[in-house]
Amino acid sequence: MKAPRDVPNALLESLKSLGLTKYEALVYIGLLRVTGATATEVHEISGVPRASVYPVLDRLVQKELVSVSHTTPKRFDAVPPDQGVENLMRRIESDAEGARTVLDALYREKRPEARDSQEQIWTIYGEENIRARLAGMFRSAERSVEVLATWDLLQESVLALLEPVPDSVQVDIVTDCWKGERSSRFGIHILPLATLRETRCAPGKLLPYESSGVFLVDDARALLWLGAGDEQRSALYSESAGLVLFVRRHITSVTEWARTTGQ
Repeated sequence: MKAPRDVPNALLESLKSLGLTKYEALVYIGLLRVTGATATEVHEISGVPRASVYPVLDRLVQKELVSVSHTTPKRFDAVPPDQGVENLMRRIESDAEGARTVLDALYREKRPEARDSQEQIWTIYGEENIRARLAGMFRSAERSVEVLATWDLLQESVLALLEPVPDSVQVDIVTDCWKGERSSRFGIHILPLATLRETRCAPGKLLPYESSGVFLVDDARALLWLGAGDEQRSALYSESAGLVLFVRRHITSVTEWARTTGQ
């Protein structure tokens, strides 16, 4: 079946993204154009096959997009768009939260030996995905969180994620500067990261300060945030001993260098 010619495809696609089928979208749009209609009239104004009209109307009633009269024959009316879209969004949020709960339970139940994640290094693309992984790392912290990053990266993407960290967890931050009030919860160490590439005192091969952040939780989970500016942001995450040791040595080297230079 083809949609009525005066129904924009973009509108149909938008309604489908909100959880409606094509038939449901066409019936809802058709009902918005009239003041109540019988099932036969709905068929005529929407173009939906007659045999499909009643099942579609039943689903729209369940989705709180259509109201039905108690007359004979029954008449159907569309809920106003503002309320209708709000009802759809509420259903989506409820379904998403339910799915999140079940999926999280499944994730937590899987056996460590099945995951084999201890020896894997994962590449994460996109700032939102990186922030989500960092937030999970910080929430799971039991003993320590260590951060090596520029102030711009901290302010823009990281500090807000540290708020849920329990007070019992030690949080140490190495950065190039700090603007505003310093939180008493954090151990803050300021050093000129820009000079790490120039001074002879810089300890070996370090990550480029302007495009990276290094994060270590409980000496067991590590994340390297790479890429800034016009580059696509990406990160490496692992619980493998190799990457954790690299990050441990990197943070220690930078901190020791800062102390020797009196920063």
